Amino acid sequence: MTTAILALPGRTFASVRKHRNYRLFFTGQVISLVGTWMQNIALAWYVIELTHSAVAVGFLAFCRFAPFTVFGLISGVVADRFDNRRQVMVTQSASMVVAAALTVLALSGAEIVWLAYLLAAAAGTALVFDAPGRHALTFQMVGRDELPNAVALNASLFNASRVVGPAFAGVIIAAFGVGVCFALNTVSFLAVLTSLALMRADELVPLVRPEHHPSWITSIREGLGYARRSPRVRLVLAMTTVVSTVGFNFHVLVPVLASETLDAGPRTFGILSAAFGAGALTGALLSAGLGRASWKALIAGVGGFSIALLVLAPMHTVVACTVLLFVVGVCFTLWTSNSQSLLQLSAPDHLRGRVLSLYLFAFAGLAPLGGLLAGWLSDVGGTSLAFYVAGVTGILMTLAAVREIYAGRTIPARA
Repeated sequence: MTTAILALPGRTFASVRKHRNYRLFFTGQVISLVGTWMQNIALAWYVIELTHSAVAVGFLAFCRFAPFTVFGLISGVVADRFDNRRQVMVTQSASMVVAAALTVLALSGAEIVWLAYLLAAAAGTALVFDAPGRHALTFQMVGRDELPNAVALNASLFNASRVVGPAFAGVIIAAFGVGVCFALNTVSFLAVLTSLALMRADELVPLVRPEHHPSWITSIREGLGYARRSPRVRLVLAMTTVVSTVGFNFHVLVPVLASETLDAGPRTFGILSAAFGAGALTGALLSAGLGRASWKALIAGVGGFSIALLVLAPMHTVVACTVLLFVVGVCFTLWTSNSQSLLQLSAPDHLRGRVLSLYLFAFAGLAPLGGLLAGWLSDVGGTSLAFYVAGVTGILMTLAAVREIYAGRTIPARA
């Protein structure tokens, strides 16, 4: 036991230590993702300051995630047909252009909310094609053995940026305005683009893919058919769809929690967002240290996430909300990192992009409706009602999953 604990830090960063390409990617993402989260915070604050409406922030979420609904399934086919490194370079470049446009909008002083919505939709479109390619590229950078570790490290990067990005954004917005956040994000994309350009293509794991591809519609059906026939994939996608649509609407609820429920400003908004990010980082490092995908960790993550939302619902103090959002963050990453690893390890090479796109569709494809629902619930009964609904829904889905895993015979309790 003692030896295993002492070895945990070494296992945590195994992918960074062993693989040059992943080390480059990791370094570039450290910088770029901080900028991305600064932009996310700034854009939400820009809209709520102009409109003072929870529904308006919900519509912003609708615009950001609607591309997942429209292009989610197609993006997986793209990831399975094209070079994933080049695909990610194109999508990251497109995201940089959108960030530059937001910079111009904010610094010009023009209060054009509809243009902010349009640019949010453009950013979402770039992201929907980026995500499956980036996840598939992770497999190529590290291979099957280190994949769970790399997926968890990716989550740690994403969530470390949740800590640093919102914290910086809160201070910068208060001092200089949202335009500076957008400008810094624009520059940050140069880091990840440089890391992708410096990778050695001959060190990427080769993929077994067919030379000739069926039509796009047939390819989508092939991915859907595989998911339907695989009990593991089907259960992960069902859990992700329900819990994320109803429960993971923090891009709507946290700004409203800060400005309306707690009657606070951008600094508190940054602190609350950073608390969630710190918890998510903790959960990601825990998953990376374990180094393997686990159904038990997935169930514990979803259940803990849902219970924490229930406890958070009646809170009206900054300290209590900060602590509980930290717990929510820990559980969130245990759930999502184990979900992604289980799906990638289950899928064959020629279907991995499509399976990942189905996961991303499940996670974000109904987010436009989830964002509108969260905004409406907040208008009707405050953030308390929205968190209560999310918590109860998540607990019911957790119980259903436990029954399927431990009472059924189609899914083993261990990965």
